[in-house]
Amino acid sequence: MKITSIELYQVDLPYSGGIYHLSGGRTYESFDASIVKITTDDGTTGWGESTPFGATYVAAHALGTRAGIAELAPALLGRDPRQVDRNYDLMDATLVGHNHAKAPLDIACWDIFGKSVGLPVYELLGGSTGIPMSMMSSIHAGDPEEMRARVADHRARGYRGHSIKIGTADSEGGPALDAERIAACLADRQPGEFYFVDANGGMTPETVLRMQALLKPGLDFVIEAPVSTRRETLSLRQRVQYPIILDELIQQDEDVIWTIAQDAADGINLKVSKSGGLTPGRRQRDIARAGGLTVSVQDTVGSAIAFAGVAHLGTTIPEKLLRCVLNTADMVTLQTAKFDVIHRDGGILPCDAPGLGIHVNEDVLGDPAAVWAD
Repeated sequence: MKITSIELYQVDLPYSGGIYHLSGGRTYESFDASIVKITTDDGTTGWGESTPFGATYVAAHALGTRAGIAELAPALLGRDPRQVDRNYDLMDATLVGHNHAKAPLDIACWDIFGKSVGLPVYELLGGSTGIPMSMMSSIHAGDPEEMRARVADHRARGYRGHSIKIGTADSEGGPALDAERIAACLADRQPGEFYFVDANGGMTPETVLRMQALLKPGLDFVIEAPVSTRRETLSLRQRVQYPIILDELIQQDEDVIWTIAQDAADGINLKVSKSGGLTPGRRQRDIARAGGLTVSVQDTVGSAIAFAGVAHLGTTIPEKLLRCVLNTADMVTLQTAKFDVIHRDGGILPCDAPGLGIHVNEDVLGDPAAVWAD
């Protein structure tokens, strides 16, 4: 089996909630997706997606994703897509860094791998635990009661995990407003729910500690990505009373190793495209497990194609370590693909269809932005 062509599509994914507000005054109304289709000499196709969260989240942006794919795609022509580790070695040798560009190509190869042997991707990643996974909402920053209402809406739709965005400048309310947001979002907490209070690296140790002093005792949550640097994280680790989860600081294998070696956090958010795809995602899953870190499997954002990769990796993580998975498809209005999941016992499982188990609607993708053929 050999790769004979790679097609790249550019698709705009409007945010389903209107305007997404993140710490530091960052706002998003639409997300720029790069979707890849790989075809082999026997006609098998595989799909992958990389949708950066704008250009101000981590060192990734949509134009850079497509430029990176243009560097990588010619090198993959003629390769066996099932040799996922060897293909990743080749991508690393062809382009240093740029995980977000490697991710869709890697995921598409896993999709083909699964189809070629008649197995879902999760079987190739080690096998599903068979335990339904809790889905996580993404509650952007806003008025506390409005955020509370959005938590309730997601709860009614079966979500048991909630990511509450905070990180407001002093001029706009600061730690006092963030403390109100947390209290409001947790006010109706139900048994079995899990809450992430996520600053996306937008706070300082000082503002986190000021916010902590304003919270009433007994609130049960983890604080995610409170600050943007390793030094600040280690400083805060000694003084904050809540478990710390790292996200933006986790991109390479060595970032997970550093977290364990320094006891810098209690868990990580493993975002598939930020990590570079399922091949490095699988490694980071195993490193985290060896170190006893909890894991939530997510992506920065994305359509159902991205969500499929999240679900397949998430279902391979033991229940005691897996917190939630993020349904990226719920964050956008455009349906690029149909991805059937099994809803059971308040959670989800990917279906047992070969590969990613998705049916892509090529009509909504339009014409490819670029094509490479052998």
